[in-house]
Amino acid sequence: MTEDQTLSVEDTLAALRAVGEATRLRLIALLAESELTVKDATAILGQSQPRISRHLKLLAEADLIRRFPEGSWVYYRLADGPEGQLARGLVERISMEDPVLAADQERFRAIRKAKAEEAAAYFAARALTWDRERSLHVAEEDVETAMRATLGDKPFQSFLDLGTGTGRLLEVFSGQYTSALGVDASHDMLAVARANLARANLTNAQVRHGDVYALNVPPRSFDVVAIHQVLHFLDDPSRALAEATRALRPGGRLMIVDFAPHELEFLRESHAHRRLGFAHDQMERWLDTLELDLEQVTDLVPGDDTENNLTVTLWLARDRRIVTDWPARDTSREVA
Repeated sequence: MTEDQTLSVEDTLAALRAVGEATRLRLIALLAESELTVKDATAILGQSQPRISRHLKLLAEADLIRRFPEGSWVYYRLADGPEGQLARGLVERISMEDPVLAADQERFRAIRKAKAEEAAAYFAARALTWDRERSLHVAEEDVETAMRATLGDKPFQSFLDLGTGTGRLLEVFSGQYTSALGVDASHDMLAVARANLARANLTNAQVRHGDVYALNVPPRSFDVVAIHQVLHFLDDPSRALAEATRALRPGGRLMIVDFAPHELEFLRESHAHRRLGFAHDQMERWLDTLELDLEQVTDLVPGDDTENNLTVTLWLARDRRIVTDWPARDTSREVA
């Protein structure tokens, strides 16, 4: 365990004092499983909003949890640092058969179910439009298979999915990363993604509201960054690529999935596409400007009906910075 993973005696006592109260311990037990809003916590614990807010404030001040504003909502989740690990260790030693905690879990599952039903309704309302677009290229399963083959099967530490949508890539690569973050500008899509992550029981992945042009993530913090079917919606794709590169660790990899050049104007008119695909040389110029080496390009060509079908292209690039320039960290999991 490195020094930055440990706590001083003073910080340890502060964390224990913060969690050493019944309501706050119940909150920690819930947050160890999933992020929550104040509204969620109020419904589960049956306490007033001001009281719940006060307890969450005390936990946040002790660095046990983090808050993530998202529009008019604020989501809370256990912190990733040593204080958060201390909280997780305490929860692991608590019996979930305790009547109070068991009741909390039952109400929590009911809230999750309701949110999943809301997300499914949103998805169904838009399925016809999405199905029309998906019918124009190779099956999504084939795209995911190609992405897995492109990235390889070696484990890596951290994964960032830009324009995460339904959170599908967080599920696809869940067996390889230690932690993952999905970012999307749509609150509705984030609700879908959260429901999907809950259904898949992916507690090491989370989603956040954010702007691909101005990512609220630390620089040099992710081993793999993915931009899947996002660039064609943007007015300035190169700017989004620059932000993605800023988030890469030295030697990290950027995987881009989008359409090859096409002439289907109706996608611009009816599906909000800003760009009608990207040529190989254009993408290579952008990546070279960002000091990324293009390692692999894969074209997934559709069937014979080329007039109405789209080619999906996968580009894999690597950050040129030397991996050993980055401070040493846990080597039990291989860098991507």
